[in-house]
Amino acid sequence: MMRVVLAIAAMLIVQIASAQDGGALLKIGPYIEFASAEHDFGDIYQGDKVEHTFEFKNSGTEPLILSNVIVTCGCTATAWTKKPIMPGETKELTVSFDSTGKVGRQNKVITIVSNASNSQERVKIVTNILPKGSFN
Repeated sequence: MMRVVLAIAAMLIVQIASAQDGGALLKIGPYIEFASAEHDFGDIYQGDKVEHTFEFKNSGTEPLILSNVIVTCGCTATAWTKKPIMPGETKELTVSFDSTGKVGRQNKVITIVSNASNSQERVKIVTNILPKGSFN
């Protein structure tokens, strides 16, 4: 009975501490958080190559390790760190897109696989590709 009371008291203390910290919950283990999960390049022309860098942070309590970054087609490439990311550390994921042979609206989803408790996060790039020679 005493253990149950102590366990409930401990949970209440954690909730009170969390509420005083703006409601942020303590993330046990590695936890990946992106500053922004989507980037829109707007209109580009067929054949253009564009690049965007997504910033992410390990907001957990243990080192974060990215094990894979999966793209949906060969027109998209990525670069990321293979080294462990310490708690509180911010790093970058660079995504390149080659619009050669594409026209119209494009949505490319990039899946980030890691040891984080939210192990498969996704970011997205969006663009509208105008045909070559359609300059306004």
